[in-house]
Amino acid sequence: MRTLFFDLDGTLIDSVVGITRCVAYSLERMGHPGLPDAELRRWIGPALRVSFGRLFDDPMDIERAVELYRERFELEGWREHEIYADIGETVEAAHAAGDRLAVVTAKNEPHARRIVATLPFGHRFEDIIGATADGRLSHKPELIAEALARLDLRAGDCTMIGDRHMDIEGAIHHRMRGIGVLWGFGDEDELRAAGAEHLARTPGELSALLAHARIAARSVLTPC
Repeated sequence: MRTLFFDLDGTLIDSVVGITRCVAYSLERMGHPGLPDAELRRWIGPALRVSFGRLFDDPMDIERAVELYRERFELEGWREHEIYADIGETVEAAHAAGDRLAVVTAKNEPHARRIVATLPFGHRFEDIIGATADGRLSHKPELIAEALARLDLRAGDCTMIGDRHMDIEGAIHHRMRGIGVLWGFGDEDELRAAGAEHLARTPGELSALLAHARIAARSVLTPC
């Protein structure tokens, strides 16, 4: 049985409004002049401490900025997203075909769980693996390792699906297949440079890639 790890932001949901508003709120409270919208979009994917670390030198300032971000996200930001068109059908088709499914995201795990619980297809995910509040788990290689351990999986039986280079680099770190999706916040150059095995421009293309891989795997297992 194959397991698919789905990223959350930029793969299952368009969370640009919630994330950028929370970053802007945090920066305003920190006395920072703020960032243009195009720059704020690049915060979607990396761990918060990494992004805030580019703006603040003092570790205490970084922690305070993260705390302020989560303050607003807890109240409002977690609801400020849209589900990508047709991704639900892709998830349902993968589940119907017998794939195990999990979400692996750099988002704070309690927030990720709350969001996934509201998705019409959220119950199809066996587990949601996200970042810890203390930063112990925050980068994709660590998060994928946690997912493999929790679900007792071999990396070779899994595929990571995501929209940013961190998703693909995390997959490669574990010698796992990585599929880049182009409806999120990364682009083709970023994902190809990261080493994506395949790219999908739409959820429909992703379904076709997964179905093709499923057929190929069965043909390898079928004796001549």
